[in-house]
Amino acid sequence: MPLRKTFHKTSRQGALNMTHRAQVPGPRPEEEVGFVGLGGMGQPMALNLAKAGTRLVVWNRSAERAEPLRALGASVAADVDEVFAHARIVIVMLLNEEVTDAVLGRGTPGFAKRVAGHVVVSMGSVEPDYSRALAADVVAAGGRFVEAPVSGSKKPAEAGQLVAMLGGAPDTAAEIRPLLAPMCREALFCGAVGTALLMKLAVNLYLCTMLAGLAEAVHFADRRGLDLGMFQAAIGSGPMASDVTRVKIPMLRERDFSVQAATSDALASTRLIVNEARAAGVSSPLLDLSSELYGESVDLGNGRLDMVSVIKAIEARTDALGHSPDVRATR
Repeated sequence: MPLRKTFHKTSRQGALNMTHRAQVPGPRPEEEVGFVGLGGMGQPMALNLAKAGTRLVVWNRSAERAEPLRALGASVAADVDEVFAHARIVIVMLLNEEVTDAVLGRGTPGFAKRVAGHVVVSMGSVEPDYSRALAADVVAAGGRFVEAPVSGSKKPAEAGQLVAMLGGAPDTAAEIRPLLAPMCREALFCGAVGTALLMKLAVNLYLCTMLAGLAEAVHFADRRGLDLGMFQAAIGSGPMASDVTRVKIPMLRERDFSVQAATSDALASTRLIVNEARAAGVSSPLLDLSSELYGESVDLGNGRLDMVSVIKAIEARTDALGHSPDVRATR
């Protein structure tokens, strides 16, 4: 019977759910788990683990980010080596490939000693080829590796409602799956290392183009004098209603750009997807335009605002036309 590639918290079926369940039930209750990287996503994820009773040893380059974890009983390590000294399973949630290499010491003599005998769970959004190379280095050093990028932004991270996509050996993915439950409402096994990150890119392609389209629709409605509350009701009552529209339309209406997922991160994601598409000879016309718009918003100084600030780039294009009537004043 082939392995099922999708599994859910409540499922009792599927070979992956049952693979080595008796032998590898996830971290033991008394076992510490490492968490490296407590940024905008990593900190709420680690907090959910701590609140669920997971014994954590954490480290972050900016030490103050670890203090809320310390308050919940987590051990705060002085450095990355201390995390690996105390934890067999280490979650890594870092900004990009360069930071990941620097923190893990990849390419240095200390890397192999650090990861040998450990399960490294990489939850950051990095290039699939990079993940494959990192996995190969971890395995060569005597460790194991799972990529587990997540779909969702700050609010789902805070609510433990992220969706994880797993790539790696099925038995190792099954081993770390119970650990993800406080952070993620779904865990989808995608296949070998690299496939989970490709899946994340496909999901992000839809998200980034959808958000750009939603911002353009709000801009159109606004400039044509429509009631944005009624626009929100029209979307919310129809087949396009979603958690995204329920959160983002009010933000666009109220010009609330408080960051859930930053515009600079959206730009980096779209560029990563474009590179993967071109390498595979795949066309991505909607993504290409969306990437331009996120880039224009970043150039306007909105990089650390929420990605709905893409509306500012659309507004700038409208203003550059110089002849589009703005009927908002007549309402």
